[in-house]
Amino acid sequence: MTTDVIALTERMPDVWTVAAGLLAGGPDTRVSAAAEGAVLQLSDAEGRPLASIEAPLLVHTPGEAARLLGPDYAGMGQGRPLWWTEIRAATGAQGADRLAGVIASRLVGLLGGAVWPRTAAVEEYGETVPDVAAADRQPTGQPAVDVLTDKAAVIILDRPVVAMTAWLADAVRATAGERALQIVTPPGARLTLPVRTVLAGLPNRWVVQDGEGGYYDGLSGSQVQWKDGQFTADGVLAQAFVRGTFAEAALKRTGAAGAARVDGPAPGGQLLLSLRTHHPADDDLLLGGALEDIWQHLTGAPPAGWGTEEPAASRWSRHELTALVRDRAPEPTWLVVVGNPDRPAVATLRVRRTSEGVEEDITVALGFPDEAGIPLDELPAIAERLVARHGLESLLVQQRSARRDLSVPAQIEVPPLPVAFVLGSEAVREVGFDRARRTPLPDPPRQLGPAATAGFHYPLGTGGAQALERLMTYLRPADESAR
Repeated sequence: MTTDVIALTERMPDVWTVAAGLLAGGPDTRVSAAAEGAVLQLSDAEGRPLASIEAPLLVHTPGEAARLLGPDYAGMGQGRPLWWTEIRAATGAQGADRLAGVIASRLVGLLGGAVWPRTAAVEEYGETVPDVAAADRQPTGQPAVDVLTDKAAVIILDRPVVAMTAWLADAVRATAGERALQIVTPPGARLTLPVRTVLAGLPNRWVVQDGEGGYYDGLSGSQVQWKDGQFTADGVLAQAFVRGTFAEAALKRTGAAGAARVDGPAPGGQLLLSLRTHHPADDDLLLGGALEDIWQHLTGAPPAGWGTEEPAASRWSRHELTALVRDRAPEPTWLVVVGNPDRPAVATLRVRRTSEGVEEDITVALGFPDEAGIPLDELPAIAERLVARHGLESLLVQQRSARRDLSVPAQIEVPPLPVAFVLGSEAVREVGFDRARRTPLPDPPRQLGPAATAGFHYPLGTGGAQALERLMTYLRPADESAR
């Protein structure tokens, strides 16, 4: 298993400080650059990898260390920015985990700060690790990938929260359309929502060790096994998955109602928004407006930070975000956005250029102490602003009982309940105004704005997913319904 160690420092690790850390490998090790210079790799005399050190990341966003590393690091990055440097010990290399700890401890000893995990910190960080021995294994070409086959890229992680780090983001891009991305973790690990989104579609998979020599899928609960170069499911629900559940109803839907379980209330509530906006590709276009409007209304403040990875390092700025997207065009840009620590909120934003303009695909998750505190009555007003100001095409609103911190555990959770759907003005014109305002649902829709540019907010009541399906079938244009 690859060992991750992080140096959280108060000052920037300059080239000489990093070099001092890398000398922990002793005089027979080599240093080379990878990933276009963004990663330094420490190898033995024969070129076999021992450890990799990523370019330091300046994190301006408060609370990211606590969100991703645990409450013991709540004080890091609160008063001033911190430098986040990740070191990965090579899989199977004897002594490489201690080497990574010594490198991180040297950085912290010279620059101030803390090592994660605490157990990796080495007091005598001036020492070298001369007995480190590289493993004989095929190189994968990706610092984050532990096993590479024709079918899958497997990453083995031992972190309490698996985040979309730069390592992982590189692996996602490298494997897209080529191989399955499969992440293996010990029991008890959780995912951030950005990682959960990436692993939601097969053949990508979150593989969890059950503690008894077996494995199961952390999102579906199916037992999995290594076969023909990848982890595949056998369709049987793992007992380890069931034992962590909160929802008896969810167990019944999986056919495992008779299995061992621990029922109890979920520790919070979540509001989930999935929306798409469309804008003309004007020179003065400023992206992120819909996301900022939602955040401001529901949390009382704009987003705290954003970035192309986790931790979200940059302070929230629509101007800087737009500049990055323009620089990357015509390639699409994927981003993560986070809120202040006291109001849990995480979003992903994917921006792409189309023949008609610029699209933003946005998912937002907000955490609340319980479901009763979710402000559903405020959503029609938010929807009206999205239609009038931000080119909303559609919006799906869902809620559920789940963790307030928005992390994803490997256990059965209550599925989200659709509570409302919103149609933007352009979609209303395609459907037809009269058809859009008369639906088969019990509750009438609310018109958003004047008839010429109106959108509609459709409450789904207690119908949930069935009401949503009925509505979508009704709103589908006639030419599509005939197909």
